[in-house]
Amino acid sequence: MSVLAGRVPTPLVEVADERLARHGVRLLLKRDDLAHPDLPGNKFRKLGPNLAAAEAAGHRTLLTFGGAYSNHLRATAAAGRLLGLRTVGVVRGDELAHRPLNASLAGAAADGMVLHFLDRAAYRRKTAPDVLDPLLERYGPAHVIPEGGSNPAAVRGCTALGREIGTAADVVAVACGTGGTLAGLAAGLPPPVRAIGVAALRGGFLTEEVLRLQHDAFGERRGDWQVEDRCHAGGFARTTPELAAFTDDFARRHREALDGRPVERVYVAKALHAVFRLAGEGAFPPGTRVAAVITG
Repeated sequence: MSVLAGRVPTPLVEVADERLARHGVRLLLKRDDLAHPDLPGNKFRKLGPNLAAAEAAGHRTLLTFGGAYSNHLRATAAAGRLLGLRTVGVVRGDELAHRPLNASLAGAAADGMVLHFLDRAAYRRKTAPDVLDPLLERYGPAHVIPEGGSNPAAVRGCTALGREIGTAADVVAVACGTGGTLAGLAAGLPPPVRAIGVAALRGGFLTEEVLRLQHDAFGERRGDWQVEDRCHAGGFARTTPELAAFTDDFARRHREALDGRPVERVYVAKALHAVFRLAGEGAFPPGTRVAAVITG
């Protein structure tokens, strides 16, 4: 087995948008969706160190966790297919076992992932020995990757994203699910560049979680960062008519910069929308260069 190679550093492309220009803000797109065709953006950066750790430990099975629309499950399944590894995805919600698979889970299954549906109460305790040990007994020894792929190895892997952007931007915005990408990105950015993590979920838990991840990875808080909690559109994988219209309009305006690809709606759309909202609120001084990470 060899760890997957990607196209890094990924391109950083400036786009002209008069809606931001009227506030004196320049927008750059960090095209991390081009890092790897099957493991776009932060999934490539977070899974890479975990795949290396699995290889070093001699594991041939990856076991990980996610919800019904988890990009992380899709990416882990793809990595398993490409590297000849067995993959097991523990999915939140045993009621899903009796329904047709959505596109995300169907894609993971098509890449060979074994889907194990866990009731929501047990899923909340998924790393407790009485929940995890039976899974490992059933599926055999495995390299366990946490939900969203966020652990110290993944956080350290994401520092490269910050180093690649460097001082080409003054502010970097990235969507957040579990916080691992923000934790690593912020640690890799040089002062005085700051990072904004746009929460894609409700709950207000991300600041504490990013702090925990940074302490686990580095022993301390690193970088200048904050979490923007107001742009989740009601929760994970949810949207609003305003957000949907913005997303379609952004893709249409910047089709060339996006290579004709649609804007990913669960995470990326919320991060982009937050940039425009913050600019409208005067959060960025005139002349600010904002890089938005296109994670997939």
